[in-house]
Amino acid sequence: MSASWTAYRRARRRSRQAWVLLALAAVSALATVAWFFTDGQFALAEPAAAGPVEAPVYDPAWMKPVVAVRQVPDATALSVLEGLPVKGRAPANNYEREAFGQAWLDADRNGCDTRNDILRRDLLEVAFTDRSRCRVASGRFQDPYTSKTIDFRRGADSSREVQIDHVVALSDAWQKGAQQLTTRQRQHLANDPVNLVAADGPANQQKGAADAATWLPKNKAFRCHYVARQVSVKAGYGLWVTQAEKDAMKRVLATCPDQRTILAR
Repeated sequence: MSASWTAYRRARRRSRQAWVLLALAAVSALATVAWFFTDGQFALAEPAAAGPVEAPVYDPAWMKPVVAVRQVPDATALSVLEGLPVKGRAPANNYEREAFGQAWLDADRNGCDTRNDILRRDLLEVAFTDRSRCRVASGRFQDPYTSKTIDFRRGADSSREVQIDHVVALSDAWQKGAQQLTTRQRQHLANDPVNLVAADGPANQQKGAADAATWLPKNKAFRCHYVARQVSVKAGYGLWVTQAEKDAMKRVLATCPDQRTILAR
């Protein structure tokens, strides 16, 4: 008798659990239907948010070319990547920023320092300070790394809010072949417009000296151009990649096999 009663209670408990699960499923289904016929159908119809797919490189109207060590092939970034040497990192304990020359030289000898050249190139609605054709006072741009729209105003905080990123970080370059370059060649590497992009300051700080194996832009739409720029810089200055870096670059470029190298012309 007791066994039958125990079995009966167990069956009732399972039945109650089943009804609770059914009720929860019904509530969830009703909520989904309600969401779809209010905001949901419109959210599903909207295109995915997209940021910039590329950044400016060169404006011959007021910029002059910075000569790299080697001519970069006008080819797919994937094919040029395959031609880069693969090695481990050299020690970084002897790296100094001064090895690449004074920051923001007028390397192209157009009369303006490199930081202002890149701000002028990358920003929209650019205004200059009084009696200057070089010093950028203000402008705005959509940051290629985060897709945020940023207003630039020259001032004490501007260098933190808007920074000029070395696409191939100088410390990374130092560990992958730049130690073998001449001082002038390293100066060109640090000031080459192919290797420079105006970017959100916090995003640039987060990147630090990382290569493609450890950091890529949050804005996925920009990654193909970003990696192609890195490949182009490394090809132009005879730098190598690590195996992990090459693998990461190939994963990105596999999504855009027709992506070309980035040339300043």
